[in-house]
Amino acid sequence: MIHFSKINLIFLLIITCTAYSLQSQQKEFKGNPDTAFKVARELAFNGKRKQAQDSLKLILTKYPNYLDIRAFLASTYSWDGNYNSARKEFEYVLEKDENRKADWIAYIKNEQYAEKYYKALQLSEKALKIFPNDYDLLLLKGKSQFNRGNKEDALETIDEAILIHPENKDLLNYKTSLERNLSTNTIGLSVSLDYYDLDKNNGRANMYYSTLSYARQTKFGSINAKLNYSNRFETDNYQFELDLYPRIANGLYAYVSGGFSNSPLNPTQRYGFELFKSLPASLELSAGFRWLKFSTETTIWTGSLGWYTGNSYWAFRTYITPGDPGASKSGRLIYRKYRSDADNYWTFEVGFGASPALDRFAPGFTGDEIFQLDSQALVLGYFFSTKNKKNLWSFNVSAFREEKPFAKGDYFVYTSLGVSYSIRFK
Repeated sequence: MIHFSKINLIFLLIITCTAYSLQSQQKEFKGNPDTAFKVARELAFNGKRKQAQDSLKLILTKYPNYLDIRAFLASTYSWDGNYNSARKEFEYVLEKDENRKADWIAYIKNEQYAEKYYKALQLSEKALKIFPNDYDLLLLKGKSQFNRGNKEDALETIDEAILIHPENKDLLNYKTSLERNLSTNTIGLSVSLDYYDLDKNNGRANMYYSTLSYARQTKFGSINAKLNYSNRFETDNYQFELDLYPRIANGLYAYVSGGFSNSPLNPTQRYGFELFKSLPASLELSAGFRWLKFSTETTIWTGSLGWYTGNSYWAFRTYITPGDPGASKSGRLIYRKYRSDADNYWTFEVGFGASPALDRFAPGFTGDEIFQLDSQALVLGYFFSTKNKKNLWSFNVSAFREEKPFAKGDYFVYTSLGVSYSIRFK
């Protein structure tokens, strides 16, 4: 019984393969076009695109004006990145019947995928003459204008569309994205407080930090200028920093930084350079250095490995400072959980060892001595934006355990609270 079933199965497979081979050799279709179209669609949606296309083209040898079939064939070409073949089929379909809105949309998207944004814009305008004020076509027109670099025109198109369709979520969301993209300038202010228990920490007073920042997005990357103020050990300190993030190539950018100060507790000069490279599997690797000048000069080597997975981001960053009796090492594990976009997320960090980002230098000590000290940190932060993406807020709370520079083996334990606000504008 089992032997007989196997023979039947083999026989059926031979018959099926023979039938398909004969059909593929046909020069003219013979059969029911609706049934064959249904089978071809199932093939296409199950990853057998070449077989589906062969079947569709065969049907069209007898039914060249079966426009649904020709339009679907065009779509399969577009999915495969064969944009020229898709273009020919869409043109044929719309010359025969211009009142096919779905095919206009598919044709326009084909040109956008092919990065023929002027062609996509022309098609959008032509389709809007047939379907005036259609929100799908207005949205595609705006996207085509944006992709051509006409960002202001794109915003004007979307604004006009929203006047006609005030409740359309796609238009409203795209307007928000446009406004965010057009807001290339950001001004921000952040403040934080390190709280010490005077009785338990040998009289160390609270420390205060603030930063006034200005950032601008350019086609070459972002530019960030910062004026830092801190009151530490009851001493006022000021520092100016300039950070650049130039884009070098796809998946490759750099961090270039310089800072200057004449305050007693800041390095008089600080410089940094780091390269970031995207890798397969949503990984990002970086390597660089930080150089600080106090009474002596300190070079710190740094690097990081980051991983994006779904709405989460993991990263580990390390700092290595050469010195005697040996190199000091510090590191920080970072986790971010993104919500709606890159402006809205939770962050949690665990750190060990002193890093150049902390700037917690006591009077009479150089950077080399401080970097040899033991330290641990826990950080919890929340970042969010308003609905229009123009106003950005963040709150964070941290706990530190830091070795005392004048009493090794003894520790300060303190907390830190911080808040920041930024506003984007054109």
